[in-house]
Amino acid sequence: MKPLLEIRNISLSYHTVSGETKALSNISFDLMPGEFLAVVGPSGCGKSTLLNLICGMLPAEEGTILMNGIPPSPGDPRIGYMLQKDHLLEWRSIYRNILLGLEIRKEKTPEKLAYIEKMLDTYGLDKFRTARPSQLSGGMRQRIVIAIALAANPDILICDEPTTALDVTIQEGILNLLKKINREKGTGILFISHNLHVVRKLCTRVAVMCQGELLEEGPVDQVFYHPQADYTKGLIAAIPTRRKRG
Repeated sequence: MKPLLEIRNISLSYHTVSGETKALSNISFDLMPGEFLAVVGPSGCGKSTLLNLICGMLPAEEGTILMNGIPPSPGDPRIGYMLQKDHLLEWRSIYRNILLGLEIRKEKTPEKLAYIEKMLDTYGLDKFRTARPSQLSGGMRQRIVIAIALAANPDILICDEPTTALDVTIQEGILNLLKKINREKGTGILFISHNLHVVRKLCTRVAVMCQGELLEEGPVDQVFYHPQADYTKGLIAAIPTRRKRG
């Protein structure tokens, strides 16, 4: 099976008046079709820069990024991007928020409109189509963000800390929905998170980044139970555990 997404030897530096800052150094990994891959690491480790490169928003100084053999471009319909904050437009209804990407790309075809109708019905969102964003709860707004990211029926869904601002119960609902999409549609998911409990429960593979470098990556159980890098060992050791009452 060929990788859905190939990242090969990616490097990038930011150049400012104070000098050069290395954001990414020789990053390489694959995302396979239907895979649920987590990328974890501290703030400032290069995760956001990597996402911008994958979405075609930044050019790499070195290396290549390919989706099915073709470099991604800005607004690439093959990639759905679920942001940490919803950024829904209050002056548009929920349905028109979902259509916005198709309108910008001039892709409002009957086939894609029919796909959106089916998606709204499948994920229980149809009854909110005429609502305004301010009328919805935080969890429901995140469901709309997922619908927006899926509107073009992408091959890859990128989730950038999608449940950070949500309470535990609502988080569970969003994560179950992502798992359902991955399982039923076979969508490859790239999941950015600081929550290692969620990563362990949800993902099949995990990549660990620190200071712009990819320290290690592999199946979740392998990385969690047999970490190789000292930083990864520290991350795993820091996971809170429940203590039994004596």
